[in-house]
Amino acid sequence: MIDEFTRECLAIQIGRRLSSTDVIDVLSDLFILRGSPGHIRSDNGSEFAAKAVRDWIAAVGSRTAFIELGNPWENGYCESFNARLRDELLNDEIFYSLAEAKAVIEGWRRHYNASGHTRLSATGHPRQRSRYGRLRNPDQLRRPPQPSRQRRS
Repeated sequence: MIDEFTRECLAIQIGRRLSSTDVIDVLSDLFILRGSPGHIRSDNGSEFAAKAVRDWIAAVGSRTAFIELGNPWENGYCESFNARLRDELLNDEIFYSLAEAKAVIEGWRRHYNASGHTRLSATGHPRQRSRYGRLRNPDQLRRPPQPSRQRRS
């Protein structure tokens, strides 16, 4: 679960299979801690599209916003997060048990949130990492004003 505004990873559920009950459990914990959001954006996976999940989300006063089939860019923050998780952790690890996977991935999630991916700039915009690893503030990305070119006589 990614917060679209802060880009914070709120939760990662690890399991061999995820059911609609697992989704409801995670969402209910998050709603208790943070309140219910206006909408939940997700792909059309069976665990999110299940009637039980849609009914539960509607019952707590939120709405669903499913992305179009075959358009992962509509859920860009999650796709970016998934790519980072895969590149920084999953491609390099072999998990020998589900408990080990949960512990290692939860540790990575905490590091991800603490490493500046979720901090906001002075204007309230999320900062982004450059591809070289330095934290960039969007306010500092503006080009400095160019000196006017005056003709010398």
